[in-house]
Amino acid sequence: MNEELDETPASARLAELGIELPAVPTPVAAYLPALLSSGQVFTAGQLPFVDGQLAGVGKVGAGVSPERGAELARIAALNAIAAAASVAGGVDGIRRVVKLVVYVASDPSFTGQPAVANGASGLLQEVFGPRGSHARSAVGVAVLPLDSPVEVELVIEASAASF
Repeated sequence: MNEELDETPASARLAELGIELPAVPTPVAAYLPALLSSGQVFTAGQLPFVDGQLAGVGKVGAGVSPERGAELARIAALNAIAAAASVAGGVDGIRRVVKLVVYVASDPSFTGQPAVANGASGLLQEVFGPRGSHARSAVGVAVLPLDSPVEVELVIEASAASF
C-alpha cells in the first residue's frame, strides 16, 4: 500500500496533545526495552507504569473495568512509544507504526479485549496520524507480569536517519 503519509512530526503532535513522553520504564527482568534491527524497532512488552509505579492491577472483567483497561492500555502504549523512541533517535525517528499487540489479563468470561486495545490504538493514531494506523492483535491471557491488567508490544518502522 503506497498511501500518502502525513509527515507532521510526532513531537509536534505530542505537544499539541499536551502529552510528555515519559522516561523509558526500567525493565522488570533481563531484557532490553526496545531493539532496532534492520530498520524496525521491536519493543519488549510494556506495562502501564506511571512514575515508576504500576497504574493498576487485576483482571479486566473482574475488578478492572473495560474502560479502565483501555486507559491502562493507553498508558502502556505511551511507554512503548518512549521505548521505541529511545532507539530510533527520538520520537521523530519513528516513521510509522507497523504492528501493535495488546495482551489483556482477563476474567475467563470477558471477551472485550478489542475494546481494551482501542486505548492503545487510539493513542498511536493521535500521536502519529495516518502513520499510526497499524495491524493489531488483542489477546486475552490468564495473567501478566506484576498482575498488570495489560501489556503492550509495538513493531515500528524507523526513519532511514535512525539506522
